[in-house]
Amino acid sequence: MLLNSYSGATIKTISILGTGWLGLPLAQHFVSMGHNVIGSTTSKDRLTELTSIGVKPFLIDIGSLPDTIQEFLQADVLIINIPSKDIAGFRLLAQAIEKSALKNIVFVSSTSVYDNTNTVITEADGLESEQSPLVIIENLLKKCNTAKTTIVRFGGLIGHSRNPGNFFRKGRKVQHPDSRVNLIHRDDCIAIITQIIEQEVWGEVFNCCADTHPTKREFYTQAATSIGNPAPEFILTGTSPYKIISNQKVKQRLHYQFLHPDLMKIQFEDAL
Repeated sequence: MLLNSYSGATIKTISILGTGWLGLPLAQHFVSMGHNVIGSTTSKDRLTELTSIGVKPFLIDIGSLPDTIQEFLQADVLIINIPSKDIAGFRLLAQAIEKSALKNIVFVSSTSVYDNTNTVITEADGLESEQSPLVIIENLLKKCNTAKTTIVRFGGLIGHSRNPGNFFRKGRKVQHPDSRVNLIHRDDCIAIITQIIEQEVWGEVFNCCADTHPTKREFYTQAATSIGNPAPEFILTGTSPYKIISNQKVKQRLHYQFLHPDLMKIQFEDAL
């Protein structure tokens, strides 16, 4: 059980669109809390896997919504956690949501919606171009008339089998080594989504990153050498554009304490 989990008594039905690296353990977490969990995959081969962990499985592709989409949306909360930027598909999903009884949505977005401004960035700051696919999708969901959407903009996802110490071991070089990193451990992603649902915090936008923002040079060197890999090679290209994503709002609004606040102290597994 995650330390920041809220042990409320209300059993909810939670639909998770996308049960990959983050969505699958998220589904397992909600099952362990006693919630009714519905999960989607784009692979027929994974339907049995979802059933085996107590998740009601659906085969759903955002690019071609199935006839079962309304059944999938029969939930208290929909968590959208897919990498697709198919705007047309999300328009169809938004239309399906407005035909359903669904009231609450968590949309997993990214801090990539912000430009590098060489400053600290909060939720009140401007986004990149309004024509950015991810920004368009955020706005589509926020404009749903029948449901309230909370957007969580996660930094780069790390933790468990996703070890940054392995990212550059195949000869890839690190550009802009003096730029700051904005990363978040998967445990914190799951705990933050849990807090949003259990505290019923809807219609908000949260930036979600660890407290610390070491340089790429500092972070990736330590991540690699801590598991016996050589330090990555860095490309010096003059100035290093960056952004530092503030996590103050999510900590204050949800009274949240990060499980992994210091990126330089995270212990990673030696595997991808």
